Amino acid sequence: MQTELAPEFKGTADGQAAEAILRKCVHCGFCTATCPTYQLLGDELDGPRGRIYLMKQVLEGKTPTRATQLHLDRCLTCRNCETTCPSGVQYGHLVDIGRKIVDEKVPRPPLEKVTRWLLKEGLTSPLFGPAMKLGQSVRGLLPEALKAKVPPKQDAGQWPTRTHARKVLMLAGCVQPSMMPNINSATARVLDAAGIQTVIAPEAGCCGAVKFHLNDHEGGKAHMRANIDAWWPLVESDGVEAIVMNASGCGVMVRDYGHALADDPSYALKARRISELTRDLSELLPDLVPALKSRVRVPAGMVAYHPPCTLQHGQKLRGGVEVNLRALGFDVQVAKSEAHLCCGSAGTYSVLQPEIAYQLRDRKLGHLNQLQPTTIVSANIGCITHLQSGSATPVRHWVEVLDSALTAG
Repeated sequence: MQTELAPEFKGTADGQAAEAILRKCVHCGFCTATCPTYQLLGDELDGPRGRIYLMKQVLEGKTPTRATQLHLDRCLTCRNCETTCPSGVQYGHLVDIGRKIVDEKVPRPPLEKVTRWLLKEGLTSPLFGPAMKLGQSVRGLLPEALKAKVPPKQDAGQWPTRTHARKVLMLAGCVQPSMMPNINSATARVLDAAGIQTVIAPEAGCCGAVKFHLNDHEGGKAHMRANIDAWWPLVESDGVEAIVMNASGCGVMVRDYGHALADDPSYALKARRISELTRDLSELLPDLVPALKSRVRVPAGMVAYHPPCTLQHGQKLRGGVEVNLRALGFDVQVAKSEAHLCCGSAGTYSVLQPEIAYQLRDRKLGHLNQLQPTTIVSANIGCITHLQSGSATPVRHWVEVLDSALTAG
């Protein structure tokens, strides 16, 4: 696709990056068939091809409108379109650029501004933990919309105390330790059972995705730099073999540090190294299966697995969870229809676009419930919380289910 950048974008990093991405696009429309919002709304401008057309117009100098902003806002950034695209268009990077440019030109209504500010500052604040604890203590009194975002208080269980020659770093995350602390401790216990020690750098916090995807790119990059600073001494001297992510939303962001900080002379090389070391927890599973198989006592019942978009489309990791859990003896099934589509969580999307998010949630649960599972599992806290808000069936992280099935040893 040929693009003639407007003078204000020529020579800028955003302009050049967007132009390079647009050049790959042949406007074939294969992506519309796998776009969740296009499937729901049926509007070309609420699909990747239409949004690309809107962003191209803005980059060529056309003044964006509130309607332009809304169409870009409705994108889940699920990156399903990238999986489908025959030309390898990096739509996720393009929409980050497009949203940032449009937001600089189109003022948002006051309530939207406040909501987005509260999300990007509140979710990444040290005060989030105490606020979540307070919300859990009065959860029964909360309005349903807010109650859906506040999971019941969870016992994290014990963190393993053994040391091992093999070590991995793990990002605790910004909301996960407060909302569902057992995910992190279950990860540490499962790795410990396989002879791997989990190390957390206390200074590492939010991966940067919350602010970055709410168009505060500099705020997001500040989180990235802080994490690199926290991890770097351990990467250099402590012999860690990987940086493990048990939240696929964080994983896709950390894997992108090398791209996001490519123009930062102080961090570019370090960011690239961090990206190279980053692994989703499921990528360790093939190595864990032989060590754990004799210790797993699989409970009765079938497990339905929802693969998050950030795993299957953002990180291009497919099949690893279900294949390896089956190798450990679990009866794991994936929905027979639309397993590739987003559940509607998508970070802060379920707060900012609740109508679409809940339609996608119910559509996803409809397919999962056809399997009649005893448990639904996923690999990202956002998906888990979102699906649980509409389901009576327990929704857990797959590592929690594996941890629960391990016998002492």
